[in-house]
Amino acid sequence: MEQILHVFKQIDDLVWGPPLLILLIGTGFYLTIRLGCLQIFKLPLAIKYLFKKDEDNTGEGDVSSFAALCTALAATIGTGNIVGVATAIKAGGPGALFWMWMAAFFGMATKYAEGLLAVKYRVTDKNGQMSGGPMYYIEKGLGNRWLAKTFAIFGIAVAFFGIGTFPQVNAIADAVKITFNVPIIVTSFIITVLVALVTLGGIKSIAKVSELIVPFMAMFYIIGSIIILIFNVKLLPETIAMIIKSAFTPTAAFGGFLGATVMKSIQSGVARGVFSNESGLGSAPIAAAAAKTKSCVRQGLISMTGTFFDTIVICTMTGLVLVLTGAWSSDTAGAAMTNLAFSSGLPIPVIGKLIVNIGLIFFAFTTILGWNYYGERCTEYIFGVNGIKPYRYIFIILVAAGAFLKLDLIWVIADIVNGLMAIPNLIALVGLSGVIISETRAYFQQLEKEEYTVLKSAQEY
Repeated sequence: MEQILHVFKQIDDLVWGPPLLILLIGTGFYLTIRLGCLQIFKLPLAIKYLFKKDEDNTGEGDVSSFAALCTALAATIGTGNIVGVATAIKAGGPGALFWMWMAAFFGMATKYAEGLLAVKYRVTDKNGQMSGGPMYYIEKGLGNRWLAKTFAIFGIAVAFFGIGTFPQVNAIADAVKITFNVPIIVTSFIITVLVALVTLGGIKSIAKVSELIVPFMAMFYIIGSIIILIFNVKLLPETIAMIIKSAFTPTAAFGGFLGATVMKSIQSGVARGVFSNESGLGSAPIAAAAAKTKSCVRQGLISMTGTFFDTIVICTMTGLVLVLTGAWSSDTAGAAMTNLAFSSGLPIPVIGKLIVNIGLIFFAFTTILGWNYYGERCTEYIFGVNGIKPYRYIFIILVAAGAFLKLDLIWVIADIVNGLMAIPNLIALVGLSGVIISETRAYFQQLEKEEYTVLKSAQEY
């Protein structure tokens, strides 16, 4: 078993090695240039659309654009925002946070393209629900059904054995045991019942719960982080300087930190950044396709904010607290390191511990819901609507078993499949870049005409 595990770890290192990371960032860079740094100049408009309700929200779809984003954020904001950031900084030093920002910056262009294509090529299934995502824009846009099915198979595998179940359930069970001393079997039962109640209701049920939980959990964690930063505000300039400096110079061994080269800092930051915000992996556009909107560009802009909130906001909060408190150089790692950082950053340590663990519980739970939907749509693509109910039941059973399974091999295989999801999706994004550019130009040209007409009418009046 150890030899098999070693082989799969080598495959995992290859999949998540420089080639895939370069492909992910390269695609984001290419789209950024072709879209004229849309993620900078159109971000205010994207945030405006996020909270504005108008006639565009009456288009075909199952849920509002905001609910679709919350569903995507439910799957995206997870243990990676707490554990993943700690893992990146532990391996690559404080500079890894800077490279997470860079991955997010280019990832915003990628996420925009994914959301746009998801709405443009979506279809209605036999149950009357919207289906979309990479499998549809690969098939209908690129004309390659084999590649589309490959993506869908990887998507189901990740939902069943990866991000969607075992790591999240384990994280919740451990956090509840540490914080409230609740037995794992009790936590497992409660999680299973809650997941069953929500997921059996489909996208509308998942989106409704996500709309309630996601904004609350994000604000809870951000406010808790800001309080720690306020208590240690004098150290903030020094912390930011250290992050930037460490991004371009080797980080020396310090405390429990073994030291890191610039290349290790880049690799750790980019890998964990992509793992956290999922830009380019092809998961978020599956939720975006369910949005009630008439414009694929509008939904692309709204989808783009997901990467901004996930990494530029939430991961930054975690990273700043880890570096500012010095926990990054301790002997701890993962969730334990984040717990140490938040506990030592406040006069009352138990409050910091609660912020991390309650945040972890909510983050992990919503990730289960989001990935349940992703796997369901991939199942529907391959097996049709008749495959949806069996899929949901299998997913619930795996959630129930998740708290008791700690098989390293399963997690490594899941990580491999998760990375492999990105390849067919990135091929589609590059192949359909012409469609992305033309749709974007047409939308903003029409928007300028409408604004000019309104302005002219106001002047004449």
